[in-house]
Amino acid sequence: MAKGVFDKGLHQLGAGCYAWIQPDGSWGYSNGGLIVDAGESLLVDTLYDLAKTREMLEGYRQAEPAARTIGALINTHANGDHYFGNQLVDTSRIIASRACAEEIRVRPPSHRAEQLRNWRALGDAGIFYNENLGGKFDLEGIDLVVPNEVFDDRMSLTVGAKQVELYNVGPAHTGGDTLVHLPQDRLVYTGDIIFADAHPIVWDGPVSNWIKACDLMIGWDVEVVVPGHGPVSDLKAVRATRDYWLYLSAAARARFDAGMPVDQAVRDIALDQFEGWIDEERIVVNVHVLYGEFQGATKAPDFADMSAKMLHYRNERRA
Repeated sequence: MAKGVFDKGLHQLGAGCYAWIQPDGSWGYSNGGLIVDAGESLLVDTLYDLAKTREMLEGYRQAEPAARTIGALINTHANGDHYFGNQLVDTSRIIASRACAEEIRVRPPSHRAEQLRNWRALGDAGIFYNENLGGKFDLEGIDLVVPNEVFDDRMSLTVGAKQVELYNVGPAHTGGDTLVHLPQDRLVYTGDIIFADAHPIVWDGPVSNWIKACDLMIGWDVEVVVPGHGPVSDLKAVRATRDYWLYLSAAARARFDAGMPVDQAVRDIALDQFEGWIDEERIVVNVHVLYGEFQGATKAPDFADMSAKMLHYRNERRA
């Protein structure tokens, strides 16, 4: 397939490897993957709601008879747009890193559904939730289905004759982030370690782990990169993500050392070299996390507070 094509739906990546792509890749519009060989199948992530997950699963079934029975499901990390559709996958094996499974256990879909239902009572954070997700996803009545098979650092699987290597590179974007590497197929499903053509967002960190994850992929013989959000790409997307974090880390550190308050630093850092990437408001969270790291903080920033600050930043940029 042509890399960079950003059409919705099924994309064939090579023999038995597929991606399900959701433009425009912004908040909630994540990607999924399917690996099949010799009548066996492995699913990489589900989507944010049941309707979108059903559509994806049906697309896979039409393309591959082996997808009618899913052998195993991998959840790459504990953001709802990568696991809220788990209940629709009829499999006895749902695999995740231990940290991911623990986070999923305490993040039921009902919590996010309540936030969207009552967004008007949540102030600026609620406005931000509604702007990003309201009317785009139906999160009501989704069951929490938690991974039942966990690993810590690495895990090896086979799908038919295909070798699949799982790497937990978190904490980074979240507490546990899994890369799904198919060395024989020169392909990697990255979860949200890569947001192609979009600003990434760090909730846990440290950012240095994210950079190490990019270095790991750059060292592989990889031709196809399926990001957690955005168009299918190659190692250019990985290098661009690495460049982003190196640039932002240095820019934030210089301002921290100069005594500049964090909210001023957010607005003082230019993002011109990443012009055209969507979701630039995520710099708010990223700089706050970096400042926390410089201060030795171990706790992630408050989600509601960061959402309100991202709303203000977005509105300022639009004005």
